[in-house]
Amino acid sequence: MTKTPVISARNLDKFYGEFHALKNLSIDVAEGERVVICGPSGSGKSTLIRCFNALEYHQSGQLIVDGIEVYEGSNEIIRLRQNVGMVFQQFNLFPHLTVLENLMIGPLKVRRVSKADAEATARRYLDRVHIPDQADKYPRQLSGGQQQRVAIARSLCMESKIILFDEPTSALDPEMINEVLDVMVELAEDGMTMVCVTHEMGFARKIADRMVFMDDGEIVEVADPETFFTAPRSERCRDFLEKVLHH
Repeated sequence: MTKTPVISARNLDKFYGEFHALKNLSIDVAEGERVVICGPSGSGKSTLIRCFNALEYHQSGQLIVDGIEVYEGSNEIIRLRQNVGMVFQQFNLFPHLTVLENLMIGPLKVRRVSKADAEATARRYLDRVHIPDQADKYPRQLSGGQQQRVAIARSLCMESKIILFDEPTSALDPEMINEVLDVMVELAEDGMTMVCVTHEMGFARKIADRMVFMDDGEIVEVADPETFFTAPRSERCRDFLEKVLHH
């Protein structure tokens, strides 16, 4: 891997009380790389990506994201979050703001851009996620799939260099999943650095540069999608794929 990693985790340990959520975990993500993290529930996937933008803090080891060392008490966390977008299972939109206002609030408050610039950027990204006509609606007037696309556009409006997706389709009705995945595929094709926790294996196979399989707080297997899906090395990974691919 010749490119400098934009995310570099070394020997991370994370505990919740007695529970060892991440165990001596190391991973690098290169600029422009698309990494998909999968694994059974409770394997530490969401905890890991929440550490990447300091929603959670590791207790030991070292984590550097976009040149910023992440640790509890760091005063650079605001700067980090400007460059690292996050799309959650729940859309986390402000219900009292229109779609357009939801997209403008970050750039206005955090990036301090002008109102005109914030609006132009917001409209550009609504276009990008194929819902330019929803700008003046409120979140409750949209379908789940549309709300999640607004949430993706909101991340893009911050001009994030890295976007983290935490099971972005798990709260959606089946018929809405593809409209969100399609937008994510387009972003991937644009060369956005993406780390995505998902159970959508068809999508993973299509966009991932690398598949990472986690179980029980550890990275068990890392491979390119072809190898990962056709010849997984570990028993745990084979079992997992068997379940998700044939359920």
